[in-house]
Amino acid sequence: MDKETNSLNPWSSQGLADYNKLFDDFGIEPFVTNSDLNYHRYMRRGIVFGQRNFGPIENAIKTKTRFSVLDGFMPSGKSHIGHKMVMDQIIWYQKQGAEVFVGIADMEAYAVRNFSWEKCKKIGIDEYIISLIALGLKPEKTLLYFQSALQPVKDLAFELGTNVTFSELSSIYGFAGETHLSHMVSTTTQAADILLPQLEEFGGPCPVVVPAGADQDPHIRLTRGLASKMNMFYVEERNDTKSGLPYISVRGKDAVAGTLQAIQKAVLSDSSNIKSKLSKEHVDFFIENNCSESSEPFKLPESFKSLKSLIESHVQEVELSNGGYCFMEPSSTYHRFMSGLQGGKMSSSVPESHIALTDDPASGGKKVKRAKTGGRATFEEQKELGGNPDDCSVYELMYFHLSEDDKELEEIRKECVSGKRLCGTCKSEASERMTLFLKEHAEKRECARDTLSEFIIKM
Repeated sequence: MDKETNSLNPWSSQGLADYNKLFDDFGIEPFVTNSDLNYHRYMRRGIVFGQRNFGPIENAIKTKTRFSVLDGFMPSGKSHIGHKMVMDQIIWYQKQGAEVFVGIADMEAYAVRNFSWEKCKKIGIDEYIISLIALGLKPEKTLLYFQSALQPVKDLAFELGTNVTFSELSSIYGFAGETHLSHMVSTTTQAADILLPQLEEFGGPCPVVVPAGADQDPHIRLTRGLASKMNMFYVEERNDTKSGLPYISVRGKDAVAGTLQAIQKAVLSDSSNIKSKLSKEHVDFFIENNCSESSEPFKLPESFKSLKSLIESHVQEVELSNGGYCFMEPSSTYHRFMSGLQGGKMSSSVPESHIALTDDPASGGKKVKRAKTGGRATFEEQKELGGNPDDCSVYELMYFHLSEDDKELEEIRKECVSGKRLCGTCKSEASERMTLFLKEHAEKRECARDTLSEFIIKM
C-alpha cells in the first residue's frame, strides 16, 4: 500500500502495514468460514483474510455445479514459498471441482520488467508451471497458457479497452504521464485473463474465483467493473417509490432490439404469480401478492430470491443468443503476505529473504536456521518472559507451510509464549521439515517434467 496515496500497487515492492484498512478503504469484506466446507488451512487459520463475492463459489462447491479458478504468475524471477501460497489454493479449488485456468503473464513481464519473450517462456515453464504440477495440479479440466499465445485473451483485452479511460487507470493504479502504453494495456490483459473462463468457447458464464495477495486487488476491481460494462443488461433489486415494495428491474444498455420483450416473455412463461411492466429501456417484474395492501409488515419472501435467479438465467440465455457475454462479476480471496526470513518483505530479488521452490534442500534448511525469530536476547529472558511467535519468521513458516495440524501449531505457540520452547528447537524442527519438503519437491519436479505433455499448454 502506497503510504502517500493510500492505493494498492500490484508492481510495488512495498508491503501492507494495516490489513484492516483494506476493509474500510477498498470495500474488501472479511473471509468467514463455516462448518459446511473442508477449508484449506490458509482459510482455517485466517491467512486468507478477505474476499469479494465469495458466496457464489461456496454455493458452487456445495452444489457441485460448474465454477472456475483463475490465477496468473508474472515470470519475473524465482518462484518461492510466497508463490506456493497461490499454487496451493489453485490445487485446493481443483479438488473442490473447479476448472483451472493458469496464465503466465509474459505480456505483463515484457511491459513492466522489460524481459525478453524467450526469458519469459523459460521462467514461466521452469519456475512456475513445473512447480505447480509438482505440488499436485492435475491435467483434467486445466488450461495453462502464456498471455501472448492465447488469441482470445488478446482479443478480449482489446474489446475491454474501449471501456477503460486513462483517468480510471490513474485512479485505480496511480498511473501518471510517464506510464507507457504497454504498461497500461497489461491491465486490460489481466482483466481478460480473469474473464477468460466465461467466454463461450470455454463454457460460458460461471462463477470464477481469483485467489490473490491484497496488492492484486486493483486488477479485481477493474475487472469487476468491466464485467458489468460489457454486459447488455443490469439485473437490479429496486423498491417502488409509492408502496416501498421490492421489484426486479432488467435494464438494457444498447441492447439488441426486441431482447427486453424476449426476456419478459420467457420469465412470464415460467412464472404464474408474476406481473411485469415493459418500457423502452427496462422491464420490471413484481410478485403479485407483494402488490396487495396489508397492515402486516412486509417480509421479503424466498420466492423473491427465486424470481431473481430465474430472471438472471433468462437474461443470460437472451444475451448469449444475441452475441453478448453476460459476464458474472468475478470473485476473489485475499491472503496475507509472508514476511521475509530476515524480517521485512519477502522478495524474489533478495535470496536471503525467501526460500525458492528450486533451492537446494540443504541450503533451504540453512536459511531457516538463520531466519529471524521472536525470541529474547538471552536464555534466561526467554525462560522468564517467553517468545513472541507473532514476530517470528520460523513460526510463520510452520503456520503457513510446514504444519497441517492445527492442534500441533497451538501447542507450539503455547510452549513459545510460556518460555518452555526455545528458538533453537523451533529452528531445528522447521529446518528439517523444509529440507524434506524441498527434497521431495525436487523429485516431484522431475516427474512433472515428464507429464508436461498431458497438460494443455498454449505457448
